[in-house]
Formats: sequence, structure tokens, C-alpha cells
Amino acid sequence: MFKNSLALGVVSGILSGLACTVFAYVYKEAVTVDFSPVISTFNYFGACLFACVLASLGFYIFNKVLKKYGEIIFNLLFIILSFASILFPLMYSFPPDLEVKDVDMITSYFQPFAMTLHFFPALIWFAVKPIFIK
Repeated sequence: MFKNSLALGVVSGILSGLACTVFAYVYKEAVTVDFSPVISTFNYFGACLFACVLASLGFYIFNKVLKKYGEIIFNLLFIILSFASILFPLMYSFPPDLEVKDVDMITSYFQPFAMTLHFFPALIWFAVKPIFIK
């Protein structure tokens, strides 16, 4: 069970990182704003991998400790934490010395962009879970 859970975390982390990369490219093309001065591909790819592996370890622990209700409690907690994590982009303040060509565009479009990225790890994790955990 632990190996399957860990594999779920790694695979879903990689897939959610790829989904974030595709979304970032599409969003950049749609709004014609480059967010790389604020957040790099490596940052959100690493965050997705970290979140999914951490979620898988949490899933394993919840199922071991709370056998009957572990999965239900974990699922609720994972979703609550995903929603709570969008507060970070909302509270983000740009550095005053940010020198980019379209600083007004970046500050206008960054929060919706970053908030959307926060849901990819949970979405992909729940989609891939039935493959690894029966």
C-alpha cells in the first residue's frame, strides 16, 4: 500500500506539473503576458510534485490510523487545503522593484493565473488515484 501511495504521489505530481505547464502556456498566449519574472516553470512544477507526494503520504497515514473513515477525512481535508491555498496568491504583493515591460498586465492577470494552478494537484491526484489505489 505504501509503494502504491508513493507512486501515486510521484505520477500525479508529474502529471499535474505538466498540466500546469500547458495551462501556463495557454494562459500566456491568451492574455499575452509572460509571468516568468514572477514565477518560473520549475517553481510550480516542484510545488505540484511536492503537494502530490505529501498528499499521498497523508492519504497513507490517514488510512492506517483511521481505518474506516480515513479516506473520507483525508479527501475533505485535501479539498479544504486546496481551497485555502488560493489565499496565498490573493495576499501576494509584488516587489516594488519589479522591472518588467508590462507590470500592470502582470499584476492584473497574475492572481487568477496562480489561483487556477493551485487546483491542479488535487484534480490530477483524484483522477489518477483509482489506477494506483483499488
